[in-house]
Amino acid sequence: MAMQNPPHPGGIVKRQCLEPLGLSVTAAAGHLGVSRQSLSELINERAGVSVDMAIRLTKAFGSSPETWLGLQMAYDLWQARRRIDDIKVERIEAA
Repeated sequence: MAMQNPPHPGGIVKRQCLEPLGLSVTAAAGHLGVSRQSLSELINERAGVSVDMAIRLTKAFGSSPETWLGLQMAYDLWQARRRIDDIKVERIEAA
């Protein structure tokens, strides 16, 4: 069963990784080897977790890449399902 209104993984990174360690966005970005802008976009929920970022987050904070990507997929799917009626596609039937 799908999670109801799952959180954006960027918020999880902010609340469960950066804040408890007292890391600024600049410091965390340096540790992750990404730009400050890239990490800022993630934690401010303007960008998603890529495969590359999932590996970086795993190496820095633990869990697994699959967990980070699963969080992103759950969030994206929830958002898409909210717009399901706006997606105009008809079923293709065999001839």
